[in-house]
Amino acid sequence: MRKRITVILSVFLLFQILGLQILKHYPEVVEKYYSQGIYIVISKSLRFLLGWIPFSVGDLVYTAIGIFALRWIYINFRRWRKEFHWMILEIVATFSVIYFIFHLFWGLNYYRKPLHEFLQIKNEYTQEELIQSTHYFIQKSNQLHQSLVNYDSLVVPVPYTQKEFYQKTANGYQRLQQEFSHLSYAPKSIKNSLYSLFLTYMGYSGYLNPLTGEAHVNSLITTYKFPVVACHEEAHQIGFAAENEANFIATLATLYNDDPYIQYAGSIFALQYLLVDVARNDREQFEALRSEVAPGILESYREMNAFWEQYENPFEIVFITLWDNFLKASNQSQGIRSYSYVVALIVNYDFEKMRL
Repeated sequence: MRKRITVILSVFLLFQILGLQILKHYPEVVEKYYSQGIYIVISKSLRFLLGWIPFSVGDLVYTAIGIFALRWIYINFRRWRKEFHWMILEIVATFSVIYFIFHLFWGLNYYRKPLHEFLQIKNEYTQEELIQSTHYFIQKSNQLHQSLVNYDSLVVPVPYTQKEFYQKTANGYQRLQQEFSHLSYAPKSIKNSLYSLFLTYMGYSGYLNPLTGEAHVNSLITTYKFPVVACHEEAHQIGFAAENEANFIATLATLYNDDPYIQYAGSIFALQYLLVDVARNDREQFEALRSEVAPGILESYREMNAFWEQYENPFEIVFITLWDNFLKASNQSQGIRSYSYVVALIVNYDFEKMRL
């Protein structure tokens, strides 16, 4: 009986993969019945059940899975020679179950309609539009910087604890919800990861646990980026799986926030994306634009880079490559490097109406 179930689950994995290849051609179906239907019920239920717990249940679940996996390897070590093919099938069967739960609880959001259609904006832009948007964010970022510190050479301090940031990020989503009802975020379930040091060496700022619906932020991040990362993981929670789309929603959620420090974090986050894109196409234009940015903002970028540089290691590229390949296998053709789409969303969204 056990072997029969193992075979059935292993074959079921093939059907899942084929089904997803078909489903990616029907984003409207995923959007209507999953992202705006089944997933909302699942995600809100998980956040309601686990959001009040002060520590990460998901990290403990991952720890337990790791322990059971090692225990299984130890107990079945002698079976490898005699029952090699059954051992492989048991691994495939287990992966099949995990694959199914992952997509049911969250992963099908990779196959929903693209965000620009959801927001009803273009997904292309000209160089002139890029430069115009960059000037806009330079001006707004400089204004916010000037309002928060006395000198343009100073770095804007991080005035809140991480717990306070978690409380304050909800405000941006509440205001955002007034314009886009599907971007509502309640109840909350965002926490520091118990494995923040490990995440840092992997090169990750945070992650969403699809099994528990908890959003996690790397607690070692102490720069301006923290509220942006928190809003990014919250964007994943409300069903936007693509990294580039979660980055843009994080930009909106921070800019819509009433708190000027969080607005500032979102503004210079968007500005960095724009400047990088300008630099890719016109280095001379980039240098001219960078000279207009307050030195304190540039120093904030250097602080963020310095934080990651101190944790650089040979294995980081392995973890990033694995994640990049996973994204490409999950209907995200550009993987991690999807700057242009984020920039297209920033350029084409009407930020003027926000009166930032």
